[in-house]
Amino acid sequence: MSGSTERQRVKPRREPHSGPVAGVIFDMDGTLVDSGLDFAAMRREMGLPDGVPLLEAMEDLAEAEAIRCRAILLRHEAAGAARAVVLPGVRCFLDRLRGLGVRQAVFTRNSREVADATLTRCRLDFELVMTRDDGPIKPDPWAIRHICATWGVVPAQVAVIGDYRFDIEAGIRAGARTVLFTRGRPSESLPGADLAEFHLASFQQADQLLRALGL
Repeated sequence: MSGSTERQRVKPRREPHSGPVAGVIFDMDGTLVDSGLDFAAMRREMGLPDGVPLLEAMEDLAEAEAIRCRAILLRHEAAGAARAVVLPGVRCFLDRLRGLGVRQAVFTRNSREVADATLTRCRLDFELVMTRDDGPIKPDPWAIRHICATWGVVPAQVAVIGDYRFDIEAGIRAGARTVLFTRGRPSESLPGADLAEFHLASFQQADQLLRALGL
């Protein structure tokens, strides 16, 4: 999984999709849960430059150094899974979607072990959970397309919700609707804000988003 996909230019969606969504695909860390992961601290410990994507950067390392850095990553991720908490409004939002018959899945750059541990700790249950152990990672759209194929829907019938540009870029490349979860932060400060079709500040105030998604 090289960084070539990441470096490709992604054009923002200018024309919103129409019709109600049949499913929602969520990012996990920073969207559904707060694991308290400090990526800057991980990069410092690994000796990597500021701002580089960790998984892609490790692919370019010599084997021994890559093994060392993967161990650091797994240690931080395991600690995050052990302290993860559900973000405000998430449970209610998921219940609302369930009541509307909208299917739900997760796609994450975490490992399978860490994703399962996090969701189990937080008592969050999803029909499908796609991790970095399953196939190409976001911003590659593979996981979104796989979920849609499993559900028997086209990507235009789903919405992708995440807090970072990789989530939005993956959604655009798949042909899905895209929602940047800002968590109340100024949109202009967030990578991917200019690409997303919708912005969501809080799951506790999601009525407007649900209407925009035809729900």
